[in-house]
Amino acid sequence: MTETMPETIRYTADVVCIRGGDVLVIERGWPPHQGKLALPGGHVDAGETSREAAARELLEETGVRIRPEALVLVGVYDAPERDPRGRYVTAAYTAVVPDDTTATAGDDAAAVRWVPLDTPGELAFDHGEIVRAAWRRQLAANRPAHATC
Repeated sequence: MTETMPETIRYTADVVCIRGGDVLVIERGWPPHQGKLALPGGHVDAGETSREAAARELLEETGVRIRPEALVLVGVYDAPERDPRGRYVTAAYTAVVPDDTTATAGDDAAAVRWVPLDTPGELAFDHGEIVRAAWRRQLAANRPAHATC
């Protein structure tokens, strides 16, 4: 019997922030995928839930403030090859914000922009898959419920 070493798994949280028919994306300021568009998100810190991390990362990277309890789980994404840096597992959340919500690049984001939710273009990692899942959820709900900012 061969013994295998346990794999190091990093825990992250991402946010699909929806405003009207658009989704908020950042331009990555560093590798991997430097210069590509991605969802706001990042590592879950010690003592923090993934919802708290998602809300914190959204604020740090875009200036958009969301209460953690306003975030709705889209799903957990854990494909072994989803990140070239190693094994990353992310809890992806969605939040709908008011139509007048603005965003400003901060922290690790080189830029931010709102892109069409139904056609966001090519996104880094598996973020296109996450956005499609959030869009299907939004269509199914057929009722935007604004998060309390």
